Amino acid sequence: MSGDVIGTATASAPGTCGELVQGMTGGSHFLVTCPINQFSRATVTLRAGDGGRSAAEVSGIDHLPKAREAVFKALAELAPRMGAAGLSAEVAIANPIPAGKGMGSSSADITAAVGAVGMAASHPFSPESIARIALSVEPTDGVMLPGIALLDHRCGSVAESLGPPPPMEVIVIDTGGSVDTLEFNRVDRTDLWGKVASRTDEALDLVREGVRRGDPELVGRGATISAITGHLPEASEWVERAAAFADEQGVAGINVAHSGTVVGILLDARQRRSKPVYRHALAAFADAESVQHFRMIGGGVRY
Repeated sequence: MSGDVIGTATASAPGTCGELVQGMTGGSHFLVTCPINQFSRATVTLRAGDGGRSAAEVSGIDHLPKAREAVFKALAELAPRMGAAGLSAEVAIANPIPAGKGMGSSSADITAAVGAVGMAASHPFSPESIARIALSVEPTDGVMLPGIALLDHRCGSVAESLGPPPPMEVIVIDTGGSVDTLEFNRVDRTDLWGKVASRTDEALDLVREGVRRGDPELVGRGATISAITGHLPEASEWVERAAAFADEQGVAGINVAHSGTVVGILLDARQRRSKPVYRHALAAFADAESVQHFRMIGGGVRY
């Protein structure tokens, strides 16, 4: 790439263990985020373009087409703000979050990359702007929003931070395989979500109140309701096993990736029981693809 360097910036964004709640409310699709301390990290070098055939140029992430498209759109928005004929971005992304699991891998890539582009330009994007760009690429998790957040992950009609995360930990059980999020979201599940709407509303109310109070037990109860009523049919055995394990261990509850392959065991971090519960989970879910332990954290871009 040619052109003078405008700036360089690095940003990171968290992945997730599925969602705390997902479904429909008030006629809109929504999810409530479950961010964890596993991050995608993007470094961007931004250069002035030459005003030639292309108004924007992106290199370094051809293997990540969703993030690449999001960066193109971010550059197209920034150029007129900066009075630039065009902009180019060299992007490097390091991301340990597995794709196709419902752990927000591509949402974290997009959030980190667009956040880094804005900082490199000294024109930072707001969380809502990052969400808008992400939604123009694909249905997205709300990891760009601070705290635990509620997002219309299809249209962006609702974007609300519910508050900081309660003190919670998550044991993430990967049941194996993968789910294509784009294919999943092409299927109209309005009728299916409508059948469990009352339970979804109950789950959302519990999680909303649990976040407001900083109460892991309320969050766990709400997430469990959503997991049991809204999981993929092929995940039924794993959800039942996880719910039984949570009862046996006396922890806060469970959650799922409603369009993925992971199930979470939710713990109250104040009880300081994560190590023994994790050891029990390794034994109880020895047939899982992996069993990992994370903290629940707030969403948002880190610079």
